Amino acid sequence: MTTIRNIIFDFDGTLVDTAPLIVATIQATIAELGLEAHTDAECRATIGLRLEDVPSVLWPANEVAARDFAGTYRRIFDELKRPLGVTCFPRVIETLDTLHHDGYRMAIASSRSHKSLDEYVKQFGIEDYFDMLIGGDDVEHGKPSAEPVVKILQACGWSANETLTVGDAAVDIMMGHAAGTATCAVTYGNGQRAELTSAAPTLMIDTFDSLTNALLKKDNV
Repeated sequence: MTTIRNIIFDFDGTLVDTAPLIVATIQATIAELGLEAHTDAECRATIGLRLEDVPSVLWPANEVAARDFAGTYRRIFDELKRPLGVTCFPRVIETLDTLHHDGYRMAIASSRSHKSLDEYVKQFGIEDYFDMLIGGDDVEHGKPSAEPVVKILQACGWSANETLTVGDAAVDIMMGHAAGTATCAVTYGNGQRAELTSAAPTLMIDTFDSLTNALLKKDNV
């Protein structure tokens, strides 16, 4: 089996626990725009999609949502992010450091805007670990399209069969499959285990720091 040399990570729900902030922002956006109510679980299930793609899932054919949701969300998010804040999942920074020193090349393919992604990566002091950041506004087609991963592979000169795509949602696994990479589902994020299993990831891990051992096992299969 081909050795993994490159890793492309999702961000929200994989590296950083942003779910409470995202759900609070969606609920505040719903209230401000007078949109049909959704449960926290229904809002959380949209994490991983680009903001522009959320209305078609939660409010199909609603013109107000299609026109105003993304812009209103971004404004409210900026208002809430300081009092609510976000944190990395356990052992994320330490594991990224280990992977970096072990020679793995890494990138991020996220559905959040490039500006917001860049701000968070710098906030956590992990920017030097990544060769490239792709945000939702850097591509024409978001997850589960292969475009975010393919764009990284082409820009970095990486081979798909030496690359692992890691994420917490089925759309991340589908994106990796579509791009021809191996895939790894993390079970501690926003995705349901049954949905992740149905997406047929190459690997599945329950904690972020178990990725290093999982990679070693895969390379020795």
